[in-house]
This record gives sequence, structure tokens and C-alpha cells, in this order.
Amino acid sequence: MNHDIQAKLLRRDEEEEEGDLKGRIWDESRKIWRVALPGVISRVCAFGTIVVTQSFIGHISDLDLAGYALVQTLSVRFVNGILLGMSSATETLCGQAFGAGQHHMMGIYLQRSWIVDLISLTVLLPIFIFATQIFKFLGEDESVSNSGGYISLWFIPFVYNFVFSLTIQMYLQAQLKNMVIAWLSIFQFGIHIPLSLLFVYKLNLGVGGAMIALSMSSWFLVMGEFVYIFGGWCPYSWRGFTSAAFKDLLPVVKLSISSGVMVCLELWYNAVLVLLAGYMANAEVAISAFSICLNINAWEFMISLGFLGAACVRVANELGRGNAKAAKFSIKVLLGTSIAIGVFFFIVCLIFRKKLAYLFTDDVRVADTVSDLSLLLSFSVLLNSIYPVLSGVAVGAGMQGTVAIVNLVCFYLIGIPMGALLGYMTNLQVKGIWIGMIGGVVTQTLALVYMAWTTDWDDQVKRASERLNRFYVKASDNDNQEQIRVGVLNESVICLIMIQRFHLFGLKNRENDLLR
Repeated sequence: MNHDIQAKLLRRDEEEEEGDLKGRIWDESRKIWRVALPGVISRVCAFGTIVVTQSFIGHISDLDLAGYALVQTLSVRFVNGILLGMSSATETLCGQAFGAGQHHMMGIYLQRSWIVDLISLTVLLPIFIFATQIFKFLGEDESVSNSGGYISLWFIPFVYNFVFSLTIQMYLQAQLKNMVIAWLSIFQFGIHIPLSLLFVYKLNLGVGGAMIALSMSSWFLVMGEFVYIFGGWCPYSWRGFTSAAFKDLLPVVKLSISSGVMVCLELWYNAVLVLLAGYMANAEVAISAFSICLNINAWEFMISLGFLGAACVRVANELGRGNAKAAKFSIKVLLGTSIAIGVFFFIVCLIFRKKLAYLFTDDVRVADTVSDLSLLLSFSVLLNSIYPVLSGVAVGAGMQGTVAIVNLVCFYLIGIPMGALLGYMTNLQVKGIWIGMIGGVVTQTLALVYMAWTTDWDDQVKRASERLNRFYVKASDNDNQEQIRVGVLNESVICLIMIQRFHLFGLKNRENDLLR
């Protein structure tokens, strides 16, 4: 009798614990998606316009598809990596200004970033103007280089949108207005397809028409952001243009350069591999197929980037609150959610295989090559669901310097040499290069897993507290100054600042579900 009672009590305790666990997972998932969803939507839509343009050009000419792939993967990725990294300095500066209660400084920092990024991009313009000569110098196929040089000129008005779109997105995100970016990105993607149909097929403008549509839709996004800022929806952070934006640009430059280097290490990895593919015997087919797979992979990777941001925010959130146990629980839920999405796309890539290629080209040779790479593409997509989340965890915990070293070693000392060796010393060709790329990602993932597993999260809580205290002391000492110097702060501090801001925002509105 007593045994039956004990068994019933034990079952009841297990059911209550299971119900409590489900509730905790559901609550944590809501917090994750609240941060991740706007980032996923905006990144998928923004990158989608580039992929759609590639699809239109691929149905115009196989040669132009290879030229577009060369420019988009090498030149545009190179410049975008620099500007994206420099724009992350805007997030750092605006995040600190918001955390310090100096909202008016956010508009000044935004204008300073525009100045720095405009000058930087103008200095980099020869990459697009002399693209043909650069590609030939790098040993690329002559016909592909000529096509790439022509398309590269069309990319010039497009890349200038990065100066404003990237910085404004960081500026708005620092104020919890990132859902606005998501809606604008959906609008951008929605008008891009009909614009492409109009210019390519109705007006018969060919490659030039596809590039005009790309530039127009991208600038529609920027115009929408301008309307939102200048129209009075950011009254505390935007108080008009000011000459103060031209003062003290050096700290912005230093922070922008350091941020740019860190981001570029990962973004340029795929660009180097495409360059290697251009040296293959059938360069046109190799570049086209490799680029199609990379763009499919990169498009799915945009979802993972949303989870990277969520990981940074959630981990920093719990560390800032002094809850190491909750930080570890959040990591588990983040990985579980992201891996489930990765498995779904892994299966999709295996099922459709060659059909994916025909979205971009009518060339049977390119489609066959893409089909051969589909298994490797599937594994790359699956890995995308793991290492970005772990990178976000590391950044949220203040270990981004270590991640930069891991990226350098795994990508450039392991992945690229392995890809070159397998691609040229064996009969694997493009497949060998992709295996090398996966090798670099696998070693990076293992290193990040080891970092997360061996991290003393209680110690990270102490470090987070020290950083926050140090920052807020500095902020209170400078309440009446026009700006705060931020060169010594790293991205992890900003994540923690953002969490403090979320806390203040939650208290003000009596809605603490993001912090519980």
C-alpha cells in the first residue's frame, strides 16, 4: 500500500517537473523568437534580392551568371564585409549612448558613421571600376572577367545603399525598433520581383535591367528608413543634421576598423573559395555552380544570423541579471531550435537537389554540378544551425576576441589549404574545395562547442557585473558631456548594455516577459 502511494507521488512529481520544463522551454522560446524573428526576416529579404537578381541573370546568359557570381562573391562580399563590420561600430556607439541616457548622441553617431562609411566606400570604388583588370590579374577566365567587369559597374549604385541601410538598421535596432526594419525589408523584397520582371522581360533591358531593379529596390528600403527617422518616429535620438557629426571622427574610425576586421575574417572565407573555383579547367561552370550553392547556403545562413543575435542578447541578458543557470538553459533551447530548422533545410536540399539549380540557370552542366554538390550543401546548411548560435553565445559572454582567432585558424589555416589541396591534387575539383570549406567550419564548430562546454558561467556572471559597473560609473561621470569615448569597450559590453536597456524599458512598460 505504501509502495503504491510512493509510486503515485513519484509519478506526480515527474509530471509536474515535466510540465514545468515544458513551460520553461515555451517561455524561453518566446523570448528567443521575439529577438530573432525581425533579424531573420530582414536578413532573408535583403539577401533574397541578390539571389533573385542572380536567378534572372542566370536565365539571360550562363556567361553573365558566372560574371555576376564573381563580382557578387568577391567584390561585393569584400566591400560589404568592410562596411558591415564598420557599421557594427554604429551599434556599439548607439548602444552605449542609449544605455547612458544620452539619446541625442545616437543621431550624431549615426551621422558620423555615414561620413566614415561614405569616405571608405569611395576609396574602395576602384575595386568595381577596374574589376576586369583585377579579375584577369587574379588569373580568372578572360570572358568571365570581361562579363564581371561590365556587371561590376552596375553594382556601384547598389553598394552605396550599404552606407545608409546597414548603419540605420544598427541605429534602429539599438532602440528596439527592429520590427520596422523587418517590414521595410519585406516591402523591398516584394517590389524587387515585379521590378525585375518589368526591366528584364517587358523592357528587354537584359543584365542592365536586372541590375537596375536591384539598385532601385535596395534604395526603396533606404528611403523608407529615412522617412521613418526624419518623419518624427525617433524624436529623442534624431534631432536633425549637425556640424557636431564632423568632430571627433578618429574614435569612430578606430572602432569601425577593428569591428570590420573581425567580421571580414568570416565573410571573405567563401570569397577565397570561389576564387579557387575560378582556376578550374571549366571555370564558367565551376564558378556558376559553386556560387549557386554558396548563395543557397548563405540565404539559409541569414536565418542562423537571426539566432546569432538572439543568442548574444539572451546570454548577455541572463549574465547581466546574474543568472548563470538561466544562461546555460537559454543556450540549450537556442541550439535545439536552430538545429531543428537546420535539419528541415538539410532534408529540403537533399530532396530537390538538381531542381534548386534550375531556379538560377538553364545550363544542364551547371545543374549537374550543383546536383553533385547537393550532399555537401546539405551538410553545410546543417552546420549553419550550430556554429552561428555558438558564436553569438561567445560574443554575449565577452569572448569575441577568442572567436576571431578561432575563425582565423580554422578557416584560413585549415579550410582553405584543405580545399586547395583536395580541389587541385585530386579529381574532386569543385567538390574538393567545398569539402575543404566544410572542414574549416567543422573545426570551428568543435572549437566553439569546447569553449561553451568548458566556460565557467558563474565566473562570466562576475565579469559581466564588473563590466556593467565600470561602464555606468563612466556614464554618470559624463552625464553633461556631449559624447562618451568608447574605444575601450568591446561588443560583449554592448550586449550587456542592451540588456540593461531592455530592463529599463520593461520596467517602464510593466512588461518583463523578455527578462523573466
